[in-house]
Amino acid sequence: MNRLDSVEKTQLRNNIPEFQPGDTVRVHVRIKESETKERLQAFEGVCIARKHGGVRETITVRKTSFGVGVERIFPLHATVIDHIDVVKKGHVRRAKLYYLRGLRGKAARIRERDTRQIEGAAAAAAAVGAGEAAAESSNESSTAEE
Repeated sequence: MNRLDSVEKTQLRNNIPEFQPGDTVRVHVRIKESETKERLQAFEGVCIARKHGGVRETITVRKTSFGVGVERIFPLHATVIDHIDVVKKGHVRRAKLYYLRGLRGKAARIRERDTRQIEGAAAAAAAVGAGEAAAESSNESSTAEE
């Protein structure tokens, strides 16, 4: 089993951003038009599922095009995917969002996750850490003077 794992690790991509179901992603897919021509096509939609793991991991992306729901399943580590952009972070409480297939219009919208709290908490922690470091250096200088 260890041999299989080591072979799979060589096939994994490292440029995949962190995202989860509910996030709006833009997947840039390489399309071969002829023997010599190749172009990128973007498919933007809501990630409704992530399945499996490792090399076999797939994502299902759903969008509405001209009033018709379109879903595509992308193998995450395939070479046909050039790169993935996370457009928006969504706030959902499920791992599989198949219920979106039955919803239309505004009902199919997903709340946006508030990332300001995380950024604010990180900045506050950094400020507190910097304040403690400054206090320690002032304590050291006052003890050196005595």
